[in-house]
Amino acid sequence: MAGNNNDYACQDWNASDVAGGTSIVNFYDGESVFVTGGTGFVGKALIEKLLRSCPGLKTIFLLIRPKRGKDIQLRFQELLENPVFDRIRSEVDSEKTFAKVVCISGDVSDPDLGLSAEDRRKLSSEVTIVFHSAATVKFNETLRTAVTLNTLGTQRVVDLCRTMKNLKAMIHVSTAYSNADKMTIQESVYKPPNDPAFVINCCQKMSEDDLRDLGRRMQGNHPNTYTMTKAMAEWVVAEQVDDIPAAIVRPSIVTAAWREPFEGWVDNVSGITGIMMEIGRGTIRSIVCDQKLRVDIVPVDILVNTLITSAWHTATYRQNAVRVYNCTSGALNPLRWEELGNLCQYHSLTAPSKYLQWYPGFSFRTNRMVHRLCEILFHFVPAFVLDIVFRLTGSKPIMMKIYRRFKMAARTGEFFALHQWDFISKNIQELDKDITSSADRRTFPVDIRQVVWDTYVKDYVFGIRNFVLKDPPSTIPQALSKLQKFYWMHRMAQCVFVGMVIHVLKSK
Repeated sequence: MAGNNNDYACQDWNASDVAGGTSIVNFYDGESVFVTGGTGFVGKALIEKLLRSCPGLKTIFLLIRPKRGKDIQLRFQELLENPVFDRIRSEVDSEKTFAKVVCISGDVSDPDLGLSAEDRRKLSSEVTIVFHSAATVKFNETLRTAVTLNTLGTQRVVDLCRTMKNLKAMIHVSTAYSNADKMTIQESVYKPPNDPAFVINCCQKMSEDDLRDLGRRMQGNHPNTYTMTKAMAEWVVAEQVDDIPAAIVRPSIVTAAWREPFEGWVDNVSGITGIMMEIGRGTIRSIVCDQKLRVDIVPVDILVNTLITSAWHTATYRQNAVRVYNCTSGALNPLRWEELGNLCQYHSLTAPSKYLQWYPGFSFRTNRMVHRLCEILFHFVPAFVLDIVFRLTGSKPIMMKIYRRFKMAARTGEFFALHQWDFISKNIQELDKDITSSADRRTFPVDIRQVVWDTYVKDYVFGIRNFVLKDPPSTIPQALSKLQKFYWMHRMAQCVFVGMVIHVLKSK
């Protein structure tokens, strides 16, 4: 295993181990896949793509935990009813396809993943490919929770993989920001600021107060517990999979689908999606961000294609070290925050939602004092007033709740909006080059350079409207009429505000 300054780096391709010539679709024929995190945004897209594009796949074992009083069978049923599977549902033999997905009760936060002895034996004997994507993506998570889910959970998955007799590939889904304390990120595993075993031991034995104080010191130059624990998870993989064919895929900010399963498909309001939604609804007027910097986003289907092809690549082009794929866009198809903001606002005006709250318009700012003032004037005050109106009309006040939620999301994301990273992506390009079958290249495109950002953001805005807000295209005429009214109200408010400023200045 080649190392550099205690970091794990990939070695050259081992040409003698190349199986050669096997197409990606054929590679999955007869294989059994184990997926953690399958109920998440990436997990849903991964399962859908595997079922639809790899018809010879034998089984997908899906790890699901009980949540909020729902047993795993109910959660499993809700998953299969998700709109992400509508394309499969429309096929004649859809029931046969869905029957390939087998629900396994477990939790990465439990010892031995919470698996029963019978399920553990089944996975050990049948699984040949593992996709580990279960994690907490909350930036403000407590150290104990983040370590348990992101680092210790990965350790437990690696331990399970060691028992799998016929394992061909384990793919660990990390994040491009696992090394956010560095500005240039190579496709290698860096030594984390703290030893994972020591941190895990502290989390298991220390009180919450002591752990909170220790966590602040442990974090070092990492912006939050998320990036630090993901860095430790990568180290666990790199150190402990000498006898396991493994790879790490590091996506940057995962966003709506480019093409599959549907253009613009998205099913959550996390991160950029939530900010874009509120920009389109006119509720966000100011964002702390350096608009001249690159924003590194990756459509979820590009990531899913990278996961599927990287498993094939890992099994086919074996090497002695863990290969890392930086699944990012900045180096190959750069997009700046300013461009993203302008495109988002433009397309939000062409197809507004009926849930519009005000005329869309916002500014990126690096001056936090000015931003805080704008936040009070244009976010807090309108939300407060609207909630009063809602109460008076007998409706449920929700605007202050929305304001607080997105204020917190914007605060936790400020670090990433004020910094820029150079992600080296040679392994992704090597992967793309090694996909020699034209059919595979059409089925599993991984080249981010194919994405046209203008078209993509347009589909993204429509996707938020359709899949998140559940606002059908038939309401666009109604929304355009509402937009026109808000435009004149916005203009009048601007005139009143300017008049008040002039009056104050004259009175002085």
